[in-house]
Amino acid sequence: MPEYVGPLLIVVVIIALAFDYVNGFHDAANAIATVVSTRALTPRQALLMAGLLNFAGAFGSAAVAKTMAKGLVNIDAARGHVEVILAALVGALIWNLLTWWWGLPSSSSHALVGGLIGSVSYFEGSLSRGPKWDGVLGKVVIPGLIAPLMGILIGYLVMAMLLWIIHWMKSPPSKVNRRFRTMQRVSACLMAYSHGMADAQKVMGIIALAIFLADPANLHVNTDSVEIPVPLWTKASCALMIALGTSAGGWKIIKTMGTKIFKMQPVHGFAADMTSSTLLHVTAHMGMPLSTTHVITGSIMGVGASKRVSAVRWGVAKRILGAWVFTIPASAAMGAISCAIFTRIF
Repeated sequence: MPEYVGPLLIVVVIIALAFDYVNGFHDAANAIATVVSTRALTPRQALLMAGLLNFAGAFGSAAVAKTMAKGLVNIDAARGHVEVILAALVGALIWNLLTWWWGLPSSSSHALVGGLIGSVSYFEGSLSRGPKWDGVLGKVVIPGLIAPLMGILIGYLVMAMLLWIIHWMKSPPSKVNRRFRTMQRVSACLMAYSHGMADAQKVMGIIALAIFLADPANLHVNTDSVEIPVPLWTKASCALMIALGTSAGGWKIIKTMGTKIFKMQPVHGFAADMTSSTLLHVTAHMGMPLSTTHVITGSIMGVGASKRVSAVRWGVAKRILGAWVFTIPASAAMGAISCAIFTRIF
């Protein structure tokens, strides 16, 4: 192990992996809510499936990790100050735990981004010098606004097409449910894999950034011209932790996503999963730390609206939207407060 790996960096890695674990039972619940609510899989089967495929998906791409490591904030002044990353993680972790306790499917991705923005901005002493606003807007904010709308639109269209096919085939409802319950097991696997590919990378990028900041050899390196590597052990440990977190379950959020927005049948779950997994897969390869919560919620709403607009419980959707709106500023504030404390301690 390199000499520069001190106690503070070890603490950062531990907290980051704890965040990944929390992300597992917080966000991965979104990936299995549909398959559990339609009884295509038992809760135990769904959690085991999601855990294994989250682990596999974490090795699927590195584009999101690169965005988190150097695409969102300016780290030149923070080199040698690992406590800045610790503060970002603590701020995001606090917000994640609060929203999990309240049963709100808020975005762990945006909590992490917000914590990072708040911590670095406090350390830099300026909101203009801390964040790379072009990266924040282009990779996080704008995709975060568009993603649920795309989920609604595509989910609506996919469900409308499936309903047309079902009507054309004139199959009895019981036969339709059996077929789509089987097909939903496949779509849920795709959703879990895409979630692992999208979400585990975010913590990989944070750990890679902390290692880069801690290394004395990087004190005078031009960060714009250097790639921040993601070690293999980082990929493996993040994949393992998000898989374990998924296996622990997030029953409050499963209940919200699977029953309170729209009462789903297997065909609805299949349409929502296929829509969500496709969007997550594409955006992960584009390096966008997109929220699984945003995507799956939008997809469920679009699928529900294809039946009739009143089928969607829009009051629940408003509560979820409120959590989205407050996530980045709230976690940024907590990241800034944590940075103020840690810079005085360390």
